[in-house]
Amino acid sequence: MTAERGRATVLGAGSWGTTLAAHLCQVDWTARIWDVDGANLERIRADHENRKYLPGIALPDSLEVMFDLAAALEEADLVVWAVPSVALRGVARAARGALPADALEACATKGLEPAGTDGLAHRMSEVLEAELGDRPRAVLVGPSHAEEVSRGIPTSIVSAARRLEWAEAVQDAFFAPRLRVYAQDDLVGVELGSALKNVIAIAAGVGDGLGYGDNAKGALLTRGLAEMSRLGVAAGGRRETFYGLSGMGDLITTAISRHSRNRRVGEDLGRGRALPQILADLGQVAEGVHTAPAAITLAARHEVEAPITREVCALLFEHKSAQDALTDLLSRDPKRES
Repeated sequence: MTAERGRATVLGAGSWGTTLAAHLCQVDWTARIWDVDGANLERIRADHENRKYLPGIALPDSLEVMFDLAAALEEADLVVWAVPSVALRGVARAARGALPADALEACATKGLEPAGTDGLAHRMSEVLEAELGDRPRAVLVGPSHAEEVSRGIPTSIVSAARRLEWAEAVQDAFFAPRLRVYAQDDLVGVELGSALKNVIAIAAGVGDGLGYGDNAKGALLTRGLAEMSRLGVAAGGRRETFYGLSGMGDLITTAISRHSRNRRVGEDLGRGRALPQILADLGQVAEGVHTAPAAITLAARHEVEAPITREVCALLFEHKSAQDALTDLLSRDPKRES
């Protein structure tokens, strides 16, 4: 391995951040990883394994563990944002003074920031732009469970930015035979697809928890994709993007996989468990929980119907039963499919 590609810093040592940091080592970056959880970083440094979030995966000896944010960012040529969506603004703000001016950025965080004082729900690229300005930056998302990518199972994801050359720069930074990266410039569509699918995956898990079968899941995913694309187009995305990797691809993977935290949250809701206990047992972030209310805010802003998302919010935050939510969905007036 060489260090010819430069220095890469991954911010966030969850399962996905750890996986991306290990991958960058394997494609000839000098990689460093930082996280707010210093105790887990110390365990990663000692064990060369992230037993908390990615057990059983040996990490490259060359991966450097950094405990200080400013030191982690020093002379970085590539910065990867892989913290939870609710933490992204705070980490970006803390990094503002230390981020190298010419560093390329890749945002691997999926989700929507809950509506703030301006009453708007923000995409992750909007959060970074607000805190750090308009810089060479792309989002890196798609159907990519860390548990599989870390084991070298073939995966395809998408790099998207307002400027195609930025998306292509991130594509080049990560591309490998078993991690194919496609580039495109529909930033809005890609971000919304990768965020909204987590909400639909919760709904799919609810069906699993209720004991429903393939017919119900097929219908739910199809109508969920229609809901995602309807909202995405209203917000400025392109409809065809939602039938690509960050839309349909990510939705299918997240809604059916045993690795999916969002699907698991829905399954437990369908079985009647309370959300606080579900999240305590999960031990990691399920982004759909935070995204659902932000998506409702976005839908209201654009006057778009989002019945599945609305029922997921009612399940999560209004103590509505899964059976009542399903009944209300099925009782809606008949409509044309298109």
